[in-house]
Amino acid sequence: MRLVRIGRVVRMAVKSLTQHKLRAGLTILGIVFGVASVVGMLSVGEGVSREILDQYKQMGTRNILIESQKLPDTGASGASSGSMGRSFIAAYGLTYEDQKDFAQFVPQLKSITPAKSLRLPVRFAGKSLETEVIATVPWYADVTGHQVLAGRFLTADDGRNSSCVCVIGARLARILFVATDPLGADLRVGANVYRVVGVAGDPHSTTDFTNQPLWFVGENEQVYIPLETYARRSGDLVFRQASGSQTFEKVELHKIILTIFEQDFVMYSAAAVRDVLKNNHKLGEDYQIIIPLQLILQAQKTRRLFNIVLGSIAAISLIVGGIGIMNIMLATVSERTREIGIRRALGARRRDIVVQFLVETLVLSILGGCVGLLGGVVIPATITFLTEVKTVMTPFSFIIAFSVSVAVGLIFGIYPARRAAMMDPIEALRHE
Repeated sequence: MRLVRIGRVVRMAVKSLTQHKLRAGLTILGIVFGVASVVGMLSVGEGVSREILDQYKQMGTRNILIESQKLPDTGASGASSGSMGRSFIAAYGLTYEDQKDFAQFVPQLKSITPAKSLRLPVRFAGKSLETEVIATVPWYADVTGHQVLAGRFLTADDGRNSSCVCVIGARLARILFVATDPLGADLRVGANVYRVVGVAGDPHSTTDFTNQPLWFVGENEQVYIPLETYARRSGDLVFRQASGSQTFEKVELHKIILTIFEQDFVMYSAAAVRDVLKNNHKLGEDYQIIIPLQLILQAQKTRRLFNIVLGSIAAISLIVGGIGIMNIMLATVSERTREIGIRRALGARRRDIVVQFLVETLVLSILGGCVGLLGGVVIPATITFLTEVKTVMTPFSFIIAFSVSVAVGLIFGIYPARRAAMMDPIEALRHE
């Protein structure tokens, strides 16, 4: 019986709205644009946030990254001057002593991955370019998530024997070795020659390369050589010349990656890392500590605030749509004053009048919400297609947008419904 009554009220509401199709359609548009903008805004925010989180996660949630950085007031040792200008040695950054102390004092330490990072020219068969050369240890690929596409990565024997071997990135292979298999080729790196033993892909790549030429896939442009080989051949001094001055920089290690056994101990271990570095670098903080887990937690907090702000901005258009609903319902009440008086005279209660007009506002908001959800699917897809900005549509964005649209319809429909219900039946019957 109740369902029959509800169905009758809904049919009455639809019939009433269809008598003024244009007015009802324009009112619905306000809700449509509001819902679509809420879904679109939240999708953009979610996409940007996930992209940032993915970048942090690729750094490893159980890793602690320490990088050397030159202080603005780094002092010079062994400064001298001549006809060509000044020359000096600037020493800064991480040291092998830091590496030893980490192994001794950092708790829950699983592995230490040291690395040197340099910009050097690489040449093969008349082609050359300047790229990043990383002198590191065999487990570097496992820690950073680099996938070996062909050949092998560095081994412990390479370091012990100071072997002149290297692993190159897939993009570098594509540039220098156009139609040649890079494996086994001799590549000049700086002033030395290294034999290519492997090709590495992008970090944390999950692409299947089974049926493709392995060394022509990916964007990795780096060169990896054994740390021991570089240290014995080139040492720790790097020569730089600029603006009439000659500079020798002494950096023992440019980067150290510490991997902790359990994620729960990362922050505790990071405190020990800070103590070690503070004790070893008394002249200043010529290093930078990056904790991906901490960055992820901060990014998640920022994402929540970002989504709230974007959702609030988009919700303003829903409020505008709600005002439009209130406006049309007030006009409808004025036009149907005599109808209200007749219903009251025939025995309709005030509650019945309230329900009648609230159902009409709900029909408007629900219909607008459904159409708006379809627009919410189109907007993020269009943004991604035109701007290549990553967007992610989640069930939460659809639920929140539709729920707000229904709530707006109810809230802004209450006043017109109460105004209709509070009319005096006699005065309403006299209305022309």
